[in-house]
Amino acid sequence: MATGVHRSSRLLGAALVVAALASTATACSGGSGADGGAPAPAAGQQAQGAAGALAAYAEKVRAQRAARVAAARKWGLARPPLEAPAPPAVKPKITTRKGFETDGEGLPPVFTTVPTKQKVVFLTIDDGSEKDPELLRMMKELRIPYSAFLSDYVVKDDYGYFARMQKSQEGGVSLHNHTLNHRYLPGLSYSRQKSEICGMQDVIEKRFGKRPELFRPPYGNYNEDTLRAARSCGVKAVPLWASEAFPDHMEWREWDRDLHPGDIVLTHFRGKGDWKGTMPDMIRRVMNVITAKGYAVAKLEDYV
Repeated sequence: MATGVHRSSRLLGAALVVAALASTATACSGGSGADGGAPAPAAGQQAQGAAGALAAYAEKVRAQRAARVAAARKWGLARPPLEAPAPPAVKPKITTRKGFETDGEGLPPVFTTVPTKQKVVFLTIDDGSEKDPELLRMMKELRIPYSAFLSDYVVKDDYGYFARMQKSQEGGVSLHNHTLNHRYLPGLSYSRQKSEICGMQDVIEKRFGKRPELFRPPYGNYNEDTLRAARSCGVKAVPLWASEAFPDHMEWREWDRDLHPGDIVLTHFRGKGDWKGTMPDMIRRVMNVITAKGYAVAKLEDYV
């Protein structure tokens, strides 16, 4: 049901765009070309052009949907992932979650859920110790957006893997900051926290070409010094998480043990040596839960 709604919305949007373009062309031409310009196309030709554009768009959507169904079957998902709706034209205002505040003002907001009414959630993967090529193939074929929060001590042995990840999907996979060495930050001085956070900003910019604006503190622990240090080197927001995915179960922050619009889902780059399954096993688990509850995975950076 949700898939049909998302698809219908996209087709309707395309139809409106095509109709608007046809209308604009008629108005701008003056209808006859008396000013020396080329004569305007006849109304029937405009209608045929609009219908053709809409048909081409519909065919593209059908082809993408068929590919996603085939990919879901290949990777053992119970159902194909739902397609996310178009992102908001204006990103929602992000504020710090109640109970997560510090005494400082003007610091990056700390949050677990993005304010939206759309039935979307956001998938984030932390650290970088497991570098499974099957994960890249799976996520590309299923067209599932995700964001990676990297720690240098576990990614520096293979920066190339994350460079390939960054370019593995249309629109890219964003790489963000999870500190250099994954320390418990509240136990460090301000200067050492700044070194951990700003040092990782430098690494990501040097290795992957873009200084990240999102930062996640290890273990989700921080204090005011953490946020001050993060702000000093360009961090704009601090997304934590509302639930966590494993290959064999989910863990929940909220009392109702459920998903909500805008929830951030955490998981980790891990393999069989660390938990009961592979990265694709984990994706199967979390996507079966997300899809069964009627949610699509959207790209975090489109909202934050």
